[in-house]
Amino acid sequence: MTNPASRVPTRKAARTTRTEGRDSTWRLIRRLSPLLRLLILTQLAFNIGFYAVLPFLAEHLGTAIGMAGWLVGFVLGLRTFSQQGLFVVGGWLVDRFGVRPVVLAGCTLRIAGFAWLGFAETSGAVIGAVLVIGFAAALFSPAVESEVARQAVVWEEDGHGPRTRVLALFSVAGQAGAFVGPLLGALLLAVDFRTACLAGAGVFVLVLAGHLWLMPQHIPGRVRVRERGGVRSLLRDRRFLALCCAYGTYLLAYNQLYLALPDEVQRAAGSQAPLSWLFALSSVLVVFTQLPVTRWAGDRLDLRRSMTAGLLLIASGFAVVAAARPAGWTGTAGLLPAAGFVILLTVGQMLVVPAARAWVPDFAEDGRLGLYMGALSSVSGLIVLAGSAATGFLLGLGLPAAVPWLVLAAVPALAVALLPHREKGTGAVV
Repeated sequence: MTNPASRVPTRKAARTTRTEGRDSTWRLIRRLSPLLRLLILTQLAFNIGFYAVLPFLAEHLGTAIGMAGWLVGFVLGLRTFSQQGLFVVGGWLVDRFGVRPVVLAGCTLRIAGFAWLGFAETSGAVIGAVLVIGFAAALFSPAVESEVARQAVVWEEDGHGPRTRVLALFSVAGQAGAFVGPLLGALLLAVDFRTACLAGAGVFVLVLAGHLWLMPQHIPGRVRVRERGGVRSLLRDRRFLALCCAYGTYLLAYNQLYLALPDEVQRAAGSQAPLSWLFALSSVLVVFTQLPVTRWAGDRLDLRRSMTAGLLLIASGFAVVAAARPAGWTGTAGLLPAAGFVILLTVGQMLVVPAARAWVPDFAEDGRLGLYMGALSSVSGLIVLAGSAATGFLLGLGLPAAVPWLVLAAVPALAVALLPHREKGTGAVV
């Protein structure tokens, strides 16, 4: 394969860019192309609108709608599957039609989905709204993520520094949105859940307007694939599918911020009020430490080792809660294991996500980066759909307090064995 977007520099060339890669965050942003700045700002806005609603969805489904615990878990998993699981469709559409039309369609659907969710009062209506919200992201997220990944490789080839720095900055923007979003949502919930949903829709109205104005009709270097195919080759690539499965266990672990963590916070504090602060803690960590962590990992770890370290840190986060649960601590002391879980999960995420996204272009065929980026999330979505329903069932079985958390700890730890043992290409380094 000779995908120009998947060429990577030699180790010697990468070392010559390391000093330049140590720019401050603001200097790095200024050196980015206008398109990269737009895409990174888009990620910030996406997450502000999204996280103004999602952290409070489980509580709304259980109390206002009256869903059983297993059904709440299934709906949350369905939301993730309709988003992550259908990324492969969005990625194919991006390769076929380009970035701009797919992003605009996704924004339009997200506006409709949030408005629908705000007025949904039955389980069927909620499920319909959640499916629309998820599929909207299945359209615009592969478009944005694949183009950021392609531009990051171009950035690396032009000698500006490792591609993971751009992808780390993309993660920082997303987490900044994840920090602002729950705070905005908590304020809006003082009115009601519907107000939070409509505010989220309003954010996407602004995103839609911004892309109508600023997104170019054709992006230089982006090749549209007119012929069919690509899926068969992707499905035959066992190393890439193994990467997808390993990444899926991370996403399942991250999904516990919305399923297992709220139960733990409710038990320890008697309410879910501290949940927003734990989300804020995660986001602040990423915003202020993602780039230094990525720089540290780039100097010491290849892509596989970075993902391995991240998955093991995530597993240790679940183990911390499992070790503390038998003590039955409540109040501030009871929240400390949950805080430890959030910290370890977040640091693991900072290692896993940029490395996984940086790895995908090394597998993608010519013009198929959208498809491959979509497949990374689609396989993850399938894992989350099954895993979230199983987790909801597990949490409701009345097992000893530590058992569900130990099971959750085992999943990312075992996933380390799935990671490919060397990178495809010509000596990629990060």
